[in-house]
Amino acid sequence: MKKFLKIIGIILGAIVLLLGIGAATIQMKGVPSYENEAPDLSIEATPARLEKGKKLVTMMCAECHKSKNGILEGKKVLDIPESFGPAYSANITNHPTAGVGRYTDGELAYVLKTGIKKDGQHAPMYMPKWPNMSDEDIYSIIAFLRSDDPLVAASDKPSQVSQPSFFLKLLMNLAIKPHPYKTNIPEPDTSNQVAHGQYLATAVYSCYVCHSAALETANELEPTKTPGFMGGGAQLLNYEGETIAGPNITMDTETGIGSWTEEQFVQAIKYGIRPEGPALKYPMLKLTALTDKEAQAIWAYLQTVPAVNNPGY
Repeated sequence: MKKFLKIIGIILGAIVLLLGIGAATIQMKGVPSYENEAPDLSIEATPARLEKGKKLVTMMCAECHKSKNGILEGKKVLDIPESFGPAYSANITNHPTAGVGRYTDGELAYVLKTGIKKDGQHAPMYMPKWPNMSDEDIYSIIAFLRSDDPLVAASDKPSQVSQPSFFLKLLMNLAIKPHPYKTNIPEPDTSNQVAHGQYLATAVYSCYVCHSAALETANELEPTKTPGFMGGGAQLLNYEGETIAGPNITMDTETGIGSWTEEQFVQAIKYGIRPEGPALKYPMLKLTALTDKEAQAIWAYLQTVPAVNNPGY
């Protein structure tokens, strides 16, 4: 019996030792890096692309990257879960060394779709990636970031380095991998209202990330496979550090928005006006730049999403 217990003790000790070595390795390694295989691109800044790019950047990037002086030079991001460690958004102004000017067009397209930066480091999971965004929308974003618009006016402010926690390093090393670089993705068929709405809700504005079960399990590559898809529950933070659960936006009439009308949904998503109760507020943004047609397309798509009964959300 003593011999058996001794063997068990040795095995347990070896397991603890191996776990300790593994943890120390991940802590020292940090967020992993991968080979950067950015394509060779040269994007023309047409008026249409600049207009579309400004709309996308304003709605998708400005909230996290815009500093107090009104340009996208980066700041501390206050609504990142504490378990991920202190996070800072990057300077994405057109500055040639401190901003995105140091990236080629291909490198910008690559990081937006895969999450792999110019130096090969994988952008943490709180930095969204858009693997399913159309090529044209990606090009529009890049064209705008290169423009002389005041929002991206060159700033030499250095990007402050985030301090990823051990938990985030563990996730990034073991579970979160870069997305493949998908190309030749066409523009959505805007004559197909449901398809257009699905593209906007999943490939562009990523509604499912905040409105599904958990931020950590959002599936950016295959959004509809995200656990609790659109059924609410993700734990979000407002600027005061208070936890707010992402609401259920499926058509469940008890716990979702199944009792809303299309008009009420458009008012909510664009202006924060709810059909009942207090107005919507951060972390839900007012997407005022959406056209009514786009908001209606998202509503049409949500009609097709399986209803989730999720009490409390």
